[in-house]
Amino acid sequence: MRVWTQFQTSGESIDRVAVGRALVEAGLDPFEEQSPRVGPGLVFFDAVSPELCGFVRESSRDGLKRVLAVGSSRSALAGGGPWRLLSAGAADVLTWDHSGNPAAEIAARLRRWETVDALAESRRVQETLVGRSPLWIRTVRQVVEVAHFTDAAVLITGESGTGKELVARLIHALDARERKGELVVLDCTTVVPTLSGSEFFGHERGAFTGAVVARDGAFAAADGGTLFLDEIGDLPLQLQAELLRVTQEGMYKRVGSNVWRKTSFRLLCATNRDLLQEASDGHFRKDLYYRIAAWHCHLPSLRERAGDIPLLIRHFLNDARPGDETPTLDEAVAELLLTRAYPGNVRELRHLVARIGGRHEGPGPITVGDVPPEERPTVDWRGAAWHDEGFEERIRQALARGVTLRELSRVVSEIAIRIAVAEEGSLRRAANRLGVTDRALQLRKASGRNRSA
Repeated sequence: MRVWTQFQTSGESIDRVAVGRALVEAGLDPFEEQSPRVGPGLVFFDAVSPELCGFVRESSRDGLKRVLAVGSSRSALAGGGPWRLLSAGAADVLTWDHSGNPAAEIAARLRRWETVDALAESRRVQETLVGRSPLWIRTVRQVVEVAHFTDAAVLITGESGTGKELVARLIHALDARERKGELVVLDCTTVVPTLSGSEFFGHERGAFTGAVVARDGAFAAADGGTLFLDEIGDLPLQLQAELLRVTQEGMYKRVGSNVWRKTSFRLLCATNRDLLQEASDGHFRKDLYYRIAAWHCHLPSLRERAGDIPLLIRHFLNDARPGDETPTLDEAVAELLLTRAYPGNVRELRHLVARIGGRHEGPGPITVGDVPPEERPTVDWRGAAWHDEGFEERIRQALARGVTLRELSRVVSEIAIRIAVAEEGSLRRAANRLGVTDRALQLRKASGRNRSA
């Protein structure tokens, strides 16, 4: 594996030749850092500094590219340095004297990340979890890693419509267990309280009125596979206790039976509730929470990854018009879809795009007449499209802390530049998106680096 290297060290603190030789022996192909930096990278340093953090932030594109920061010694990480580097976008931080074979440690991490990134970029994942925003890419990587490299229970949280069931199905699909069984889905909101025991445990013939034949429940059906409990927060407390017992002991009895049966499954749960708050209120068992949340995957709302909306629109148009060439959008329609609020998140966007695509006819672009009447904007609909109450509240807080207008403008500009560069991948496209020239953007970035130094 080729990996670029960059040294911000003194000649006495670390032997570059010895480091290069050790990396080669570990199966890596290191080369001196150059621009543009392609692939994963290693940054060697003596001390954490603003310049180092700035380099990591730029070369990792705020964490989108894998950069491993390697200190020359443990003293290089003093004063919270590792956390500062992680915040700047480093994928991990260690020191060259961390173990007897640091090169092997580095190689192992890089290979794991290479596998995760390859899976995240695969067609199966890309067509299931659509999006290229930095926040979404980090989320997808987390999903892929926990799915492929563990068999742990996963709690998937997020607002309604963010894709929790899609993530659960993808985790099952990427699960690397040999002879993996089926995925069993059970929506806890649809379980009838009087029959809930049968839904989970199954029942024997004659166990209750209407039980004319024996029946397997979810625990039996999921044996060897995956059990996905959607809206786990709606599960009654009694069933929560029984679920905890089954997950701990791997044993259960059918309703009406005295025979213990074995079961082993991966447990995935989803909810749009705050289960820890529910536990504090006495509505959810805290011990069950920690059992089902060995890994916690939180899916961001659509407003948190608004940059993915164009890709999602195209994806949903393809689904709505299979076999047809994907139509373009007139400017007014595109502006509506890009700036509109989506309380129902991705699900709401999908339904809206499907309705628009279903109304469209002909080879030309989608026009305003294709938008259903009830979805058309009213007068002054764009006034609060992006600077909403949340944005204004942050400004109010900054002013209360004494932040000046000049400082506000500078920070907003730097954040916008950083986001545009990270999402576009090049200064030219970022400058075009920001409405400035390439030269002006280069000067602004240079000015920002000088201030951070």
